[in-house]
Parts: sequence; C-alpha cells; structure tokens
Amino acid sequence: MSSRRSRSRQSGVPSITDDQISDLVSKLQQLIPEVRSRRSDKVSASKILQETCDYIRSLHREVDDLSDRLSALLASTDNNSAEAAIIRSLLM
Repeated sequence: MSSRRSRSRQSGVPSITDDQISDLVSKLQQLIPEVRSRRSDKVSASKILQETCDYIRSLHREVDDLSDRLSALLASTDNNSAEAAIIRSLLM
C-alpha cells in the first residue's frame, strides 16, 4: 500500500495515513452487523471491507425487492386512494 501512497503524493492527490485508514475500518466494523457481532475477535481490514461490500450488495437487493413489492401493491390498488398516494410517496 505504501507504493500507492507515494504515487498519490507525486500526482498531487492528498494521501491518507495508516491511522486514518485504521479509524475508517474501525468505523465500518461498527456499522456492519456481521462484523459487529464478532467485535471481540480481531478481524482483518480486508475481511471488514469484504463484509462491507457484501452488506451493501444485500441492502441493494433488499431495496430492489421492496420496490418491486410496492410496485405490485400499487398496481393492485385504486390509483385515487389514500393507500396509492402513500405507496407512490414511498417509491419516490
């Protein structure tokens, strides 16, 4: 990683310190349920990053599924009803 950081300094891009990376990985660890439950265990940064990616993918799938379900529900309701207005607002 140090070679990447030295290249970024040469190109004028601000560099990030190891402490900053460690702090950000620690914050991710607190946000991801799968990793948070293993808080007492030492988890590698790469494992935390992988779990973060997996969690974000699962959230995307969940949002897509909920959107599909809301769309199907909207299709089965009267367009002028209060329920339809609520569903439309959730889909926005």
